[in-house]
Amino acid sequence: MGNCVASGGATTVTAAGEDGRRRGRRWKAPREEQLGSVPGRIFSNDGRSRTAAVFTQQGRKGVNQDAMLVWDVSHRISRPSLTRSCPPVPPRMVVMDGGRVSDCRLGQGFGGEEDVVLCGVFDGHGPHGHLVARRVRDALPLKLMAAVRESKPGLDMAAAAWRKAFARAYKAMDKDLRSHATLDCFCSGSTAVTVLKLGSDLYMANIGDSRAVLGSRDGGGMVAVQLTVDLKPDVPSEAERIKKCRGRVFALQDEPEVPRVWLPFDDAPGLAMARAFGDFCLKDYGVISVPEFFHWSLTEKDQFVILASDGLLNLFRVQLERANWFSHL
Repeated sequence: MGNCVASGGATTVTAAGEDGRRRGRRWKAPREEQLGSVPGRIFSNDGRSRTAAVFTQQGRKGVNQDAMLVWDVSHRISRPSLTRSCPPVPPRMVVMDGGRVSDCRLGQGFGGEEDVVLCGVFDGHGPHGHLVARRVRDALPLKLMAAVRESKPGLDMAAAAWRKAFARAYKAMDKDLRSHATLDCFCSGSTAVTVLKLGSDLYMANIGDSRAVLGSRDGGGMVAVQLTVDLKPDVPSEAERIKKCRGRVFALQDEPEVPRVWLPFDDAPGLAMARAFGDFCLKDYGVISVPEFFHWSLTEKDQFVILASDGLLNLFRVQLERANWFSHL
């Protein structure tokens, strides 16, 4: 299974004050039970709005554990066409999966602001990974809204403030999963890569091995720039933290290229990432849900930011490295 969300690059920058910060309006976060009716919020893996479309294809596993989120301006959601896409109108958002591309307009969205879009890809794992991924998809945006409200009454924050807001939101999300009455997250969890596009700025937070990749024009061609870091057990700093907490990191003989995290007293569960939501059996042994934060200022050369789970990344690894994939967008 694999899924992918991408947003367009060049855009109009909202006017800023003398201190360089964007001037936003006060807004009120919707309650969780209201999410299904929020205009422009696509919370299904199969749907299309006026500005974006999402679609994921079933892989060889029994259950599709992927979940995606696009929160923009649309007022109508319908099933997507596999052969049609919205006409390209810059600035644009592109949502891709299975080789299909939908190129669409951006408008008022997350937080009630214009030219603000929140996108996310969540890849579940474990017996209940699909449920964890869906829960994160539904609740994490509200956690981020709440964290922003604690800092300022709008979205006009500097990068350092956004770093703190994402950290608080991810912490609250993991706490939500731990205390959930019916969702068993002991040996199940999810990755999360989220991108908030705010004018010409991208604010990104990531745990696990889902990734954000930038497609940027370079002369007559395209270059692929990895915007986030895959937080796997083979990263030296991640492995060091896990081992200090008595967790073990090693690969199985039949897959020596995949280091995994194991309990100190048992060869289980074998988690292939160093940070994740859920997976509470390993939270005392070095696995954390603290996100890595990244900030990128878009230029006219930047065309796409692709959010993808490892399934899609593995499938198109060579094309991404050569940037050939972007030439078709």
